[in-house]
Amino acid sequence: ELGLAALPARQRDFREALGRALRYGTALRCPRIHLMAGRVPQGVDRAAVAAEMEATFIENLRYAADLLAQEDMIGLVEPINNRITDPRYFLNTPHQAAAILEKVGRPNLKMQLDLFHCQIMDGNLTRNLEKYFPLIGHIQIAQVPGRHEPDSPGEVNFPYIFELLESLGYTGYVGCEYAPKGDTLEGLGWLRSYWESRGLQCGGTSKATE
Repeated sequence: ELGLAALPARQRDFREALGRALRYGTALRCPRIHLMAGRVPQGVDRAAVAAEMEATFIENLRYAADLLAQEDMIGLVEPINNRITDPRYFLNTPHQAAAILEKVGRPNLKMQLDLFHCQIMDGNLTRNLEKYFPLIGHIQIAQVPGRHEPDSPGEVNFPYIFELLESLGYTGYVGCEYAPKGDTLEGLGWLRSYWESRGLQCGGTSKATE
C-alpha cells in the first residue's frame, strides 16, 4: 500500500503501525521516521477522493507529530512522482507536501525531498531547494531518468546540487536512494571525486587539517 497515513478508514491501522515504527526508531536511535501517505484506491478517480485523503493525512500527521515529539523525533513526508514510479501515490510534489505541512502546523514534521522525484515532477531544483529549504528534513538523490549513481548519464548536475546544499547550510545526511549499475563500492567513485574537487580527503576531512 506504500503507507497508510492518507487512507480513510485506516486510522487504527496507521496508529498501530506508527507505534511499531516508534519502538524500532527508539531502539535504533533513529531520529526520523518516514510517514508514508499511501495510494489512491485502485479504480478510484484521484480528484474524487483528494479532499478526503488530505483531511485523513492531516489528522494522522498531527497525531504522529504529537507522539513523535515525546521522543524528540521528526516525522518526514516524501513526495513520490506519479509519472514513473507510482501512478497512484497520493503525495506527488513538494508544493503539495509544503501545503499539507503548513495545514498540519507541527514543527517536528518535515519534508523528505528526493531529488529524483522532484526533477521528474517539477524540475526547477535550485528554486525548489531554496524555497522549501526551511521545511527539508532529509535529502535523497538518484540520477534522472535511470535512477542510478549521480555521476551516471542523466539530467541532473549533482556537483552543482551538492554545492548548493552546502551554501544553503544543509548539514543532514544525503540518502543514496538509487540502484547501483554495478558494484556498490565501486559505484561510490562519484563521492570520492566530489570530495577531491572540494579539497577533501576520503571521509570528508579537509586536507588542510592533516
